[in-house]
Amino acid sequence: MEDVLAVYTRPRDANRPLVCLDETSKQLLAETRLPIAMKPGRPARFDYEYERNGTANLFMLFAPLEGWRHVKVADRHTAVEYAHVLKDLADLHFADATTIVLVQDNLNIHCKGSLYQAFPPAEARRLVERFEWHYTPKHGSWLDLAESELGVLSSQCLDRRIPDKQTLIDEVAAWVHDRNADHATANWHFTTPNARIKLNHLYPSI
Repeated sequence: MEDVLAVYTRPRDANRPLVCLDETSKQLLAETRLPIAMKPGRPARFDYEYERNGTANLFMLFAPLEGWRHVKVADRHTAVEYAHVLKDLADLHFADATTIVLVQDNLNIHCKGSLYQAFPPAEARRLVERFEWHYTPKHGSWLDLAESELGVLSSQCLDRRIPDKQTLIDEVAAWVHDRNADHATANWHFTTPNARIKLNHLYPSI
């Protein structure tokens, strides 16, 4: 916990950008009947029945000091998908950075080994060395700022029925564009001194 909190106190460094990663799934649900549009004094109406169209996985990349985020919509939640997200982060989104400071939770695929599952050893090692790896503690994923950004995405974009993957891609892309245009950042105040007081019960007694 204190390792992640220390990372969040670092000043912005364009050569070493801070990027937080998290992921979630979205169930794709299509309407079986046309909704009834809203009218003055009456909200829109939706039938309780729907058609399941599978699920999609969303990888959130959030650079809180840059006011930048990117969401990749994937068919599955696998080590290989995760590895390609990191490759795009290193080679496309922050290609000029010396090192990317990466904060993520302890999900089993969020590891260096996933890169070796997706790429030849030399390429995997190159990518491993592009990152400075930091993990939130077990049961402490709330320390990952990408989780907070996923919460914003869920409330502003995903809190409705979305019928298929392409619609999801289009809707999420529009949300990302607007958030990036506003350079929406994170205002993080929780520090190590706060943690030692408020979470004192988590520390060993000496």
